[in-house]
Amino acid sequence: MIPGESFGSIENRMQSVAKLLNADPDSVVLCLLAADDGDDADDVALQIHFTLLQSFCCDSGITILRVSGIQCLKQLLGAVNASRNQEELRDLHCMLVTNPQAEHCRLQEVGTYCRESQRLDQWVPELVLQER
Repeated sequence: MIPGESFGSIENRMQSVAKLLNADPDSVVLCLLAADDGDDADDVALQIHFTLLQSFCCDSGITILRVSGIQCLKQLLGAVNASRNQEELRDLHCMLVTNPQAEHCRLQEVGTYCRESQRLDQWVPELVLQER
């Protein structure tokens, strides 16, 4: 994954995400907000972005999932590549999954997990990724 570009049905980087949400929010089925413990507490700009994105997604009916474990997320997405500059990979804090017709079973499982978490009064469900 190369930050700042669209990869099939995943969009990342804050600016690209904001543009897509503004232009076509109905195409977004999932918003992933990724930060390791303490990242969003230490970075005021990231905290503000997350708050605005959560509010917009909530108002638009877009499922939101907080993810901690950015290194694991990079590995899962195939973003870790020794030949690539790590600075290029730094902005995976927000990703949008698009394609409202998506019938992928894993995407449905994520949606179910988020709905169940919300029923348990967890407004923004969280998934903790751990190294294997």
